[in-house]
Amino acid sequence: MSIFHRRRRGLAVIGAFAAATLVLGACGNSSDDGDSSNVSKSNTDNDKSGKKVVIGFSAPAADHGWMGAITKAAVAQAKQYDDITLKVAEGTNDVNLQISQVETFINDKVDAIVLLPFDGAAMTAVARKAMDAGIVVINVDREFNSPFAARTTVLGDNYGMGVSAGTYVCDDAKGAKDKVVAEIAGIDSLPLTQDRSQGFADALKKCGLKVDNRVAAEFTVESGEKAASNLLQAAPKIDYLWNHDDDQGVGVLAAIKNANRDEFVMIGGAGSANVMRDIKADNSVLKATVIYPSTQAADGIKLARLVVQGKSMSDLAEVEVPREVKLAAPVVTKENVDTYIKSAFES
Repeated sequence: MSIFHRRRRGLAVIGAFAAATLVLGACGNSSDDGDSSNVSKSNTDNDKSGKKVVIGFSAPAADHGWMGAITKAAVAQAKQYDDITLKVAEGTNDVNLQISQVETFINDKVDAIVLLPFDGAAMTAVARKAMDAGIVVINVDREFNSPFAARTTVLGDNYGMGVSAGTYVCDDAKGAKDKVVAEIAGIDSLPLTQDRSQGFADALKKCGLKVDNRVAAEFTVESGEKAASNLLQAAPKIDYLWNHDDDQGVGVLAAIKNANRDEFVMIGGAGSANVMRDIKADNSVLKATVIYPSTQAADGIKLARLVVQGKSMSDLAEVEVPREVKLAAPVVTKENVDTYIKSAFES
């Protein structure tokens, strides 16, 4: 999960994007060794070594488990191939510094830039400058303000997360209309939070349920515990609780334990490995989580190589890489946790 995302309509590519027959090359210059747990090759001709590609990568500081996993997966993905040199800028939440990083990539005449902006709007101008210089820009997760600022955008699906969580509740409620549903959101001013909440409400509406109690936190352990404590005091009975973010959920679960509450089913968000391990152990109120993929930048690395080398996604009839790819937001439960836990991020 990351902050300041903006969502637009897009092409939904269902299933794990890493399974698409993309290509990628190995990392030449990198500041992080990474690992190969979240990466893949495609077993097609796209995997054959081709034109050497230099890619610059910039993302915000790894001050959240999801964000740390984003950079780690991108670096690890690049290392799978021998025709990419990856230049990794130091993670930063300083917009001016990130702009400077991109300008350095432009001056270095890299072939492509994979950019997860701290603030999409603020990074739009420099991204467009890179595109105007003939550099392929792949925008990850937080959208730019202009379609001319990126060749392709890779997105998670915040609205889809809410829909998935709400659909899980509806399915589990089995038609009961008297269930009490609670929600612990992220930062309410952010479009991503608004999209998640709207998707949740829309899905619940289809089975005659609604959000009865809602509080907002700030995507941190401390704020999650405080928000959950307030919610539990205000709601003496809860049947379902959706928490938007698994890192924040550490505090939520602490508050639940302190309040000695266990009468409800909790659903998480983002898909951390710790949460998946709890789901597999089946020893708490936490029974499911909705994935917000931490592989988006790794997918961006693959796409950058494809575009620079003039290749396409061979699982598609389309002869060029799509302009936008929106990843799925599946629900992870005890029944399917083994499928997803290998690609989960560590909190």
